[in-house]
Amino acid sequence: MDNDMKRSIILDNYQDAKNRMIPENTDDYVMINSNNQSCIDNINIYVKLNNEKIEDIKFDGEACVIAISSTSILSNLLIGKTVSEAKEILNNYFNMIEEKEYNQNILDEANVFEDMYKQPSRKTCATLFARGINNYLKDK
Repeated sequence: MDNDMKRSIILDNYQDAKNRMIPENTDDYVMINSNNQSCIDNINIYVKLNNEKIEDIKFDGEACVIAISSTSILSNLLIGKTVSEAKEILNNYFNMIEEKEYNQNILDEANVFEDMYKQPSRKTCATLFARGINNYLKDK
């Protein structure tokens, strides 16, 4: 994927973020807050599990382009996955960000962040959602 395509996907997922809304009935969701202490990035993630499957994810909050676009892409990727599948996707995503071996085939659009290791200060932005949801799923 070339840099123009990556930029286009990132901007599209920022300007028209998928799943960016507070659920109508928050009683069906678990809310997780994920923030970056050194900047404005602060999102609330709403997760709805049903029989070990991620039925829905919504989010809301303020964050930079990288944080919002990665949240949009990853939340969309995780909806409909089992907890086990979600953990595998997140593990591969973290490995990609940290320049470790990973399976790019399961990351779909999240591969746009494959060069994030070149910008160490942006890793926190790119993993804002992933850290929050990963912490929640680790005990599931």
